[in-house]
Amino acid sequence: IILDEPFTGFDPINANLIKDEILELRRKGSTIIFSTHRMESVEELCDHIALINKSKKVLDGSKAEIKNSFKTNTFKVVSQGKIESLTENFKIESNVNVENNLFESHIKLINGTSNELLKQLINQVEISSFAENIPSMNDIFIKVVGEDNASKN
Repeated sequence: IILDEPFTGFDPINANLIKDEILELRRKGSTIIFSTHRMESVEELCDHIALINKSKKVLDGSKAEIKNSFKTNTFKVVSQGKIESLTENFKIESNVNVENNLFESHIKLINGTSNELLKQLINQVEISSFAENIPSMNDIFIKVVGEDNASKN
């Protein structure tokens, strides 16, 4: 099945009905070729991606492989209290007080692991959330297409 911008012009309810039908077809084993500029649809519906810019394929692979290849080894930590220092295996890239001693920090792994980072954090602050910063398909699209366009100028 080939679909070109299948959600264009539909209200959210009808777009959701179409999305559910696409997912049902996929579940039943149909191969669906899906053309879209809506990266949130890519996130939700696609397993394999080919990104084409100016008639040239600039990216190709499974969604998981592509997202993994664009990871930056950074983690977002929300904590009660400010993260003051970490060993040389980690770099605090930002540390912002968002409200009443609640901080949002971004930490890059240099040589350490996420478990080692957690051990250090637990000794300093109360952690509200801890998540790896994995780029969205929208972020990847902008990075790849932007770099491709910049290299041609």
